[in-house]
Amino acid sequence: MRLSFGLEQKLVQKQVLAPRMIQSMEILQLPIMALQERIDQEMSENPLLEVHEKDLNLPDEPVETEAPDAPSSEERELVVDEKNSEADFERLLQLDKDVPDHFDEMPRRSINRMEEEGDRKHDAIANITSRPHSLHDHLNDQLGELNLDAEIRAMAELIIYNLDPNGYLTGRLEDVLPPDTDDDKIALLGKALSVVQSLEPAGIGARDLRECLLLQLVPEMPMYDELKTIISSHLQDLADNRLPMIERKAGYSIEQIQEVWGELKRLDGKPGAAFSASLVPTITPDVMVEKNEKGEYVVRLEDGRTPSLRISEHYKQRWASGKATQEEKEFIKRKVNSAQWLIESIHQRRNTLTRVAQAIVDHQTRFLEDGPEHVEPLKMQQIAEKVGVHVTTVSRAVDDKWMQTPRGIYALRRFFVGGTISADGEEVAWDAIRVKLQELVDNEDKSSPYSDDDLVKELQRHGFKVARRTITKYRKKMNIPSSRQRRDWSKRSNGQVPKNQNGQP
Repeated sequence: MRLSFGLEQKLVQKQVLAPRMIQSMEILQLPIMALQERIDQEMSENPLLEVHEKDLNLPDEPVETEAPDAPSSEERELVVDEKNSEADFERLLQLDKDVPDHFDEMPRRSINRMEEEGDRKHDAIANITSRPHSLHDHLNDQLGELNLDAEIRAMAELIIYNLDPNGYLTGRLEDVLPPDTDDDKIALLGKALSVVQSLEPAGIGARDLRECLLLQLVPEMPMYDELKTIISSHLQDLADNRLPMIERKAGYSIEQIQEVWGELKRLDGKPGAAFSASLVPTITPDVMVEKNEKGEYVVRLEDGRTPSLRISEHYKQRWASGKATQEEKEFIKRKVNSAQWLIESIHQRRNTLTRVAQAIVDHQTRFLEDGPEHVEPLKMQQIAEKVGVHVTTVSRAVDDKWMQTPRGIYALRRFFVGGTISADGEEVAWDAIRVKLQELVDNEDKSSPYSDDDLVKELQRHGFKVARRTITKYRKKMNIPSSRQRRDWSKRSNGQVPKNQNGQP
């Protein structure tokens, strides 16, 4: 091994992502609401950015179909290179020669812009949800109305704050207290638990599902004795639909057990869940799909609320007046560069997203015409080749974005599905197989439901060649119970246990 110190030249080829390219990819990946937040943030940090007010009477400008990385002619004029040459800003000033030289006041926002910002702030405040009344608040309010010993009240409060969102007390009861607690206090802990379990909603403070259901039973309920017996001794058999076993052990008929099951479904297995704040996220589609006069599906971006940006006229004139100090010039150069990168990235996002969405719509026309069961197999690589971009660009373009179609709102990723080859040699999307699987289960004879092997044979009979393990995976993913759990025991005849097509009970 030769070791030496010295200077040498070496020619190495490597790929480096420029900051402009990184920002462009970040902007492309943002959904419409996140993009608006990013623009607001950039405008608050960069005084050279201002909103270009559009004339509402003019039609929207069409989206260009040029290469996604090609800026417009105006943008090419505004690009500032890394050498900070004054020639760049000379070109910048040529755009507005008619602006008077005496313009030397700070930029003022238009009335429309101020009203728009006020409306957006008002909407933001109106959409802030108030703090909901939590389960702990609800239980503590009831606890305050009881005449309890101070020590038991304190223990009951500890139990309440150890309940999970569903209202269950997970873990051991004694873990609520410190490890060095004496036996007398542990004995009082059981009384505190009884107090908590007497509060509303019924079933609160249970250690498991069986205890939760038993706490909700009252003697006045229909079939109280049968409910208590089945919950105490046969809950798992009921969950597994082993009704004949319950019939044999408990002595109830199948009809009685099913009636008990109906009453059992009235009970709440998660009594605390009603107090959990369930915020449903609002979906704002990035892309709209509509039919034109020719009957073709065309896309347009839902970016009407996204402001159109430009470089501030005030700072252009500040540069032209010659009054700017060297420090101000450096500041203007840096901020113009940052503003221009953002403007170009937004333009490139609009161009790329439009082309990608249109390519997806062109491929999935049957989906839009006939429904989700007619979705065509599609890979991102196909769209990338059609649009002329890298597959990672397609992935970023569709990430976390939604499309408003005549059949509803769908995630753009929803249109990318794998497939298999049918018996006729045609490629079939997995979604079509899932739809057929659901149809078979819905229309089966519930006294003898299809097993997974039976479903494989039925799908093959309809031209779908699918492995059994795939059927099992899809069935579980679609929350379809097993054949035993789908069986309706009330339809058996002459006391005989029904059998499926394979002769198995």
